[in-house]
Amino acid sequence: MNIVVCVKFVPDAQSERGFEPGDHTTDRFGVPGRLSELDEYAVEAALTLATAGADAPTGEPAGRVTVMTVGPPAAAEAIKKALQMGADAGVHVTDEAIAGSDAAATSLVLAAAIRRIGEAAPVDLVLTGMASTDAVMSVVPAMLAERLDLPQLTLASQLSIEGGTASIRRDGDLASQTVTAALPALVSVTDQINEPRYPSFKGIMGAKKKPVQTWGIADLGLRADQVGLAASATVVESITPRPPRQAGQVVKDDGDGGRQLADFLRSRKFV
Repeated sequence: MNIVVCVKFVPDAQSERGFEPGDHTTDRFGVPGRLSELDEYAVEAALTLATAGADAPTGEPAGRVTVMTVGPPAAAEAIKKALQMGADAGVHVTDEAIAGSDAAATSLVLAAAIRRIGEAAPVDLVLTGMASTDAVMSVVPAMLAERLDLPQLTLASQLSIEGGTASIRRDGDLASQTVTAALPALVSVTDQINEPRYPSFKGIMGAKKKPVQTWGIADLGLRADQVGLAASATVVESITPRPPRQAGQVVKDDGDGGRQLADFLRSRKFV
C-alpha cells in the first residue's frame, strides 16, 4: 500500500504568534515552528496501517509512507519529525511563489505533488489531519479530494483497510457513523484516532538516511500566477487584537456564597 500523508509546519502554539504587516498573512519566520500536532495523528495512522499487514516471513511492512509538506525551507522540520516517527520518505514543496496561498491554492499544490508521487507507484491512500493548528479551517482535505477526484472520508476517529475498502467511524454529538469507500481514497483523522508515538533514538538516527525530495512549482507543472497571495480566492482585510481578559468577580463565602453565586448567574441570565 502506497500512503501519502499531508502535514503542515505551523507556528508553535506556545509562542507569541502574529501576522505579517501589509498582507496580514501568518508570521512564519519570527516565531518557532513545529509539525502541526493534529497532523501527528495522521502520521501515526499511516504507520499503523503500513505495519499492520507486515509480511510475516520477512517482517517487512506491507505499506510505504511518504510524508509531504508545502512551505518555506523551515518546513523541512515537519518532515524530519515524521521521518523520525517512522515514515519512509519525504517530499518538500517549497517555492517563494507559494507564499500567501490560501486553502484553495494550497490544495492545488498538494494535488499536483501527489500526482507526481503517484507516477512512481499509484497512491492508494491520502491521509491528513482534521485541521491545521494555525488556520483551523478544516477545508483542505475536502478540496484536495475534489482535485484528485477521490472519495473523501473525513473526521475519522477510527480507520481500517480491508479488501481494497477503507472504513472509518465518525463520531458526532449524539451518534457515530460508519462510512466506507473504495481505495484509492482520502481520509482526514481526528485526535481521537490514536496516540502518536514519540521518536525513538533509533528512529531519530535512521531519519538522517531517509530520502527527502525538494520540488518547486515548476516541477509540478504549475505557474506562479496559479498560487500565492494574488491567486488566492480569499484574503485577510484587517486584523483586530483579542481584547485583554477582564478581571473576574471573586465571591467570598461568609455563609451566603450560594446566594451570591445565584444572584451573579441570574444577573447574567444564565439561570
